[in-house]
Amino acid sequence: MSTPARALVVKLSSLGDIFHPLPAVRALKEHLGLQIDWITQPEYRDLVGCFSDVDEVLVYPRRAALRSAHEWILQLRQRRYDYVFDFQGLLKSALVTRLARTRQRIGPTYAREGARWAYQERPDAKGNERRHAVDEALDIARHFAAPISEQPTFPVAFPALNLSGEGPHVGFVSRSRWPTKNIQPALFEELIPLIQKQWGGTAHLLGSPADKAESEQLVQSLAAKHTVTNHCGATNLVELGSIIQSLDLLVTVDSGPMHMAAALDVPVLALFGPTDPRRTGPFGRRTHVVQRSDLTCVPCHSRQCLRKEQDHACLYGLSAADIFAQLVAHPIISLG
Repeated sequence: MSTPARALVVKLSSLGDIFHPLPAVRALKEHLGLQIDWITQPEYRDLVGCFSDVDEVLVYPRRAALRSAHEWILQLRQRRYDYVFDFQGLLKSALVTRLARTRQRIGPTYAREGARWAYQERPDAKGNERRHAVDEALDIARHFAAPISEQPTFPVAFPALNLSGEGPHVGFVSRSRWPTKNIQPALFEELIPLIQKQWGGTAHLLGSPADKAESEQLVQSLAAKHTVTNHCGATNLVELGSIIQSLDLLVTVDSGPMHMAAALDVPVLALFGPTDPRRTGPFGRRTHVVQRSDLTCVPCHSRQCLRKEQDHACLYGLSAADIFAQLVAHPIISLG
């Protein structure tokens, strides 16, 4: 029996983006018969370890001292690969791609920051802001004539978890790394009672340690009549994945957990403001995006509100009643 070809996938960050290459990696693995190593930043090592198609996870020393970085380069150079696929397309990932020993270095259509110098090949297709990032990543699989499924799969599984409280279990994410993608806490304070009045169940607040205090205030304001659990700051990324995997629905802003849920085929109701869901929305059949269509500034792709009023109208203008109505109206994501 012949030894499978070895490939290195370079996708260093970030939380949401790291899920986008999974369908392409699956197609390449099956078509070329590959053994897959994946290199990522330290904070995502355990997360990538939950990707079913990955045989070994390598860690990119993002903040290593010069001596440690040199040792890491020597260790990387000891490995030989038949292919290196850069799905990041940035200068830092291009450097890793160029350092790896391989016969073929392949980069994405959307490479920038001068990353193209590192590649021997790139797909003929051009980057397109109207295409989803998942579809653009699949260009590398198409470059090798790999069959592409009409419903691309995301091979990822987290440890099983039984959530406390009665179902249905609904997760809520109110914040991301962009201030302009965040909603006001009052929106979920109004939305959670509407959902639990209709279906009962338990609300699960998800987020980082920075979100813990704000989420605890939300718990306290609803505790008398509603079941709400605050997980903010209490989980690592694998534990977060286990929680999301167990949900019946995730209501979320444009965020990393949104992409995790979509990859896990968990129903997603996504609240979009300054970003374009055609490009970075939840990719899957059980998703629905809520975004205002009456504002000429949407999407602005800005981390600061560009409106004269600075009122964040794209998200602050959403009402709990309207969001709830859309939830009820869409059977794919409805809890009914």
